[in-house]
Amino acid sequence: MTAEALHGPAEPYEPGLPRSRALLRAASDAVPPSGLVLLAILSVQVGAGFAKDLFSQLSPSAVVFLRIAISALILGAVARPRLRGLTRGDVAAGVAFGMTLGVMNLSFYEALARLPMGIAVAIEFLGPLGVAVAASRRRLDLLWVVLAGSGVVLLAPWGAATSRISWTGIAFALVAGACWAAYILLSASVGRRFPGATGLSLAMIVSCVVIAPVGIPSGGTDLLRPEVLLIGLGVALLSSVIPYSIELEALRRMPKRVFGILMSMEPAVAALVGLVVLGEVLQAREWAAVGCVVVATLGATRSSG
Repeated sequence: MTAEALHGPAEPYEPGLPRSRALLRAASDAVPPSGLVLLAILSVQVGAGFAKDLFSQLSPSAVVFLRIAISALILGAVARPRLRGLTRGDVAAGVAFGMTLGVMNLSFYEALARLPMGIAVAIEFLGPLGVAVAASRRRLDLLWVVLAGSGVVLLAPWGAATSRISWTGIAFALVAGACWAAYILLSASVGRRFPGATGLSLAMIVSCVVIAPVGIPSGGTDLLRPEVLLIGLGVALLSSVIPYSIELEALRRMPKRVFGILMSMEPAVAALVGLVVLGEVLQAREWAAVGCVVVATLGATRSSG
C-alpha cells in the first residue's frame, strides 16, 4: 500500500539515492509513463499480498513492525534525519506525520487480516477520495460520495449470520482511510519543513517506535528468523521503496491529473492480486462494490483536475 494522494507523491520524499535514480531514469525511459504507474500499483499490491501471506507466521502488528523497521533502516541510510536547526513546530509535524503513518499501516494490515485484499483497499481509498472531493467543492462530487458510500453498503454484512466480511475489518479499513487522508494533509506541511527525504525518514523512525510496543511482543523471536526477515525485506521494497521511486519517475513525465486517474485503478488491481496471489475469489456483489469505489475515485479525480 502506497501512502500517497490521488494526485501523486510529494517530490521531496524521493527515497532513492541519486545514482539509483539516474539508473532508474535510464531504464524507465523506454517504458510509457502509464506503464510505470501500473508497475507501481502492482508492486504495492503484490507487497501487500506477500504481507498477508506472512500472517500465517506472524500477527499483523508484527508484520507491520517488520516492514516499517526495515523501511526505516533503508531510508535512514539514504537520508539520515537531523534535528539540528529544526523548530519545535517542525519536530511536532514530523512526529505527527510518523504517528499517522504507523497507525495507518497497522490499521490497514489488521483490515487485511479480516477482509479480502480488494475490499480492504477499496474501503481504505475512501480517505484520499474524501480529500479529493473536499478540495474540489463541486456539486457533482456529491455523486461520487454517494457512489463510494454505496460500495461500502454493498460490502457490509447486513444481518448475515456468517460472512467473511466483518464489521471489525471494515472499521479497521475505515481507520486506515482516515489516516491516509491525514497523511495527505500532513505530507504537504512536512515537505515544506524538511529537506529531501529526511521528513519521511524521521516519520518512519517515529512509526517504528509507535508500532514497536505491539509488534515486538506479538512477533517475539520469530521476527529474527532468516526467512521471515527476507520476506519482510521484500515487503518493504515492494510496498515502499520501489513504488515510490517508480511513481516519482512517472510524475516527471505525465500530468498529476492523469496520474491520479490511473491510481484510481488500485482497488481493482488489489482484487486481482488477491485472486492470483492469495486465491481470494470475490463474489459479484463484492466486485460491484469495488467497482463503485473505482468509478467514484475516477470521477472525483477528473473533476478535481
